Amino acid sequence: MDFIKHVINGLGLGSIYALVALGYTMVYGIVKLINFAHGDIIMVGGYMIYVVMVVLGLPVWLAIPAAIIICSLTGMIVERVAYRRLLVHNAARISLLITAMGVSIFLQNAFMLMFGTDPKSMPPLFPYGQIKLGGLELASTTVINIVVSLIMMFGLHLLVNKTKMGKAMTATSEDSEAAKLMGINTNRIISFTFALGSGLAAVAALLYCNTYPQVKTTMGNLLGLKAFVAAVFGGIGSVPGAMLGGYFLGVIESLTKAYISTTLTDAVVFGILIIMLLVKPTGLLGRNGKEKV
Repeated sequence: MDFIKHVINGLGLGSIYALVALGYTMVYGIVKLINFAHGDIIMVGGYMIYVVMVVLGLPVWLAIPAAIIICSLTGMIVERVAYRRLLVHNAARISLLITAMGVSIFLQNAFMLMFGTDPKSMPPLFPYGQIKLGGLELASTTVINIVVSLIMMFGLHLLVNKTKMGKAMTATSEDSEAAKLMGINTNRIISFTFALGSGLAAVAALLYCNTYPQVKTTMGNLLGLKAFVAAVFGGIGSVPGAMLGGYFLGVIESLTKAYISTTLTDAVVFGILIIMLLVKPTGLLGRNGKEKV
């Protein structure tokens, strides 16, 4: 019974990783960019929730859309200001990587100037206590995380596969030049992808703040790296792979804390990344592909 509880707790944690990993994998699928500033979008969402609920004293149902809107706008601005010119001119990937790191540092320092370096405490977002499922007694945060992540995944699946915008995203991912010839505004698609991934990061920030009730300017660093590991494990560029990788990573982390050591958790997580890159570089659901040089 304890093992099952640890697995479910791991799925709750993995739900946060999965939502963040979706942002990494969608952007990579469209423009082949590892957006290492994506972890800091979570931080932006966390502080937006803090401002709405603590500073302004408004309820959580107003904080949720505010965080999603601000994070989506931030993602679009970052794409427009920092990445678009580099993407248009087919800049070297090292240039894109350095730019992403610069955006990350800029966002962290900007929020340090606005809010200081001390962590800010958050009120309970969904104070439902414990939930009983048969013989299991689980924290409500765990159940909420899993349910919300599944809803987001289902909604994303419908968007990508059933809407005109989703089909345009798929076409741009497969061949951006051919998509342009078909009349698709690829710049708009790229901007929408950044907005969508950042909106999912805002939802992840909500779940994170509900699970760990505080925000700080560096909260996106390790969380973003672990989500990137999840994306690589599942197969970066694959939406189902990002979800699977997030859930798997959360379970591994929970079991490591329960049965091995809490101090070795991060070592195990990044050890898994190394093994996956050695054994199957494309990830569980990734596709092998040839790259033109």
